Formats: sequence, C-alpha cells, structure tokens
Amino acid sequence: MSVGFLQILLIAFIILLLFGSGRIKNLMSELGEGIRAFRKGADNDSEKKKKK
Repeated sequence: MSVGFLQILLIAFIILLLFGSGRIKNLMSELGEGIRAFRKGADNDSEKKKKK
C-alpha cells in the first residue's frame, strides 16, 4: 500500500485548512533558518577538523 499523489495533495490541503497559509509560511521560514544554522555549524566543525 503506497501513498499516491492525490493522497499527498489531499493531506496538504487539509493541513492548509487547519493551520492557514500564514502560519505554514512562518513554519517553513523557521525550518529554513534552522537548516541554515545546522549547515553553518556543520561547516564550522569541518573547518576546525581541517585546521588540526
């Protein structure tokens, strides 16, 4: 049993109805900031290892 495109689209629509577009936009923005911070931290760690 696999999830098809229509099921994913329906789930996304229900989430949009429950949370509203503004809140989802804020969540995605915060998620992007978190990913950038993680990458920056990972890059800093790899640079420290190269210096040693």
